[in-house]
Amino acid sequence: MKKFLMNINILICLLLLLNPSNAAGEENQNILTMEELSIKVMPEFAYHPNDVKKEQPPLLIGYQGTMRNHSGLPQKGQIELPLPMEEKNFRIGYVADYSSDLSKVYEIEYIIDQEKGTISWTTSEEIQPNDVYKFVVEFYTDNIIVEKEKKSISYQFKSFTDIGLFNVSFIQPLQAKKVVINPAPEEKKTHADEEGVYSYFFQGMKAGEEKSFTLTYERNETTPTIELMEKQEQQPVDTVVNKKNPGIFSIAAVSGVGLIAAGAVTFLMKRKPEKR
Repeated sequence: MKKFLMNINILICLLLLLNPSNAAGEENQNILTMEELSIKVMPEFAYHPNDVKKEQPPLLIGYQGTMRNHSGLPQKGQIELPLPMEEKNFRIGYVADYSSDLSKVYEIEYIIDQEKGTISWTTSEEIQPNDVYKFVVEFYTDNIIVEKEKKSISYQFKSFTDIGLFNVSFIQPLQAKKVVINPAPEEKKTHADEEGVYSYFFQGMKAGEEKSFTLTYERNETTPTIELMEKQEQQPVDTVVNKKNPGIFSIAAVSGVGLIAAGAVTFLMKRKPEKR
C-alpha cells in the first residue's frame, strides 16, 4: 500500500462544538483525546457492496477508535478524521458510532472532503464528562499486489495525534498459505489462540510516529473469506468460525468492521444496528 502522510495540522479528533462560547473557554485544552485506536487489515475478506467488477482482490481496512471527553460539560458535535483517500480505488464501506453504554450501534451519515482527505460526521449522542466515545470506520482499496498466486501488501501508518494505545491486526484470508509478515509480531503480544491473526500493540504512540508492515502470502482461491465462511458446511458463520478460525470471528464481533457492509450481519450480530 502506498504510504499516506497525514497532515498533523488537520485535527483528526476535532470536536467542533455546537456551543461556541464553550469552545472559546476551552480552546487550549484537548477536549477529546484518542485513548485507543485499533486497525484491522483484512485482505480478500469481502468486496464492497457496490463492486461490480471483482477481478482485483479487495483490501478491507477498519478503524475502531475510543475517545474521551475531558471537558466538564456534555459534548455533541462534529468529528473529522483523515483517511488515505488517495489510495487506489478508495471507497467507504461503513461508518458508525456507539451509544454511551455500548448497547446500540448507530450507522451514521458522513461528509467526504476530497480536498482535505477527511471524513466527518456528527456524534449520535452527547458525550458526557469523562465518558468515552467509540466509532467504527471501514474502507476499501485495491492495494493488494498480485503476481499470479502470490499476493503482497505494504501497509504504513503515520499517527495523526497522540494515541494512548494503538494496535494493528492483520487477518489472513481463508485458504492462504506461505504467509509471511514483517516485522514478526512478538508472540506474547499477539493472539496465540487465534489462527491467522497477527497483532501488534503499542503503548503511548505520539503524533507523527510511523509504523510499517508487509504481508505476503499465496492463495489460489478467489472467493473472499466472508463468502467461504458462509458456505462452509452450510452453517451459520459464527458456528463455523468459532471452530475453524476463531480469530476472524473475534475481530469481527468486537468491531463490526466489514461484516455489515459485506451483508453478513444476520450471521454475526444478534440484532441489527439501530439508526437515528
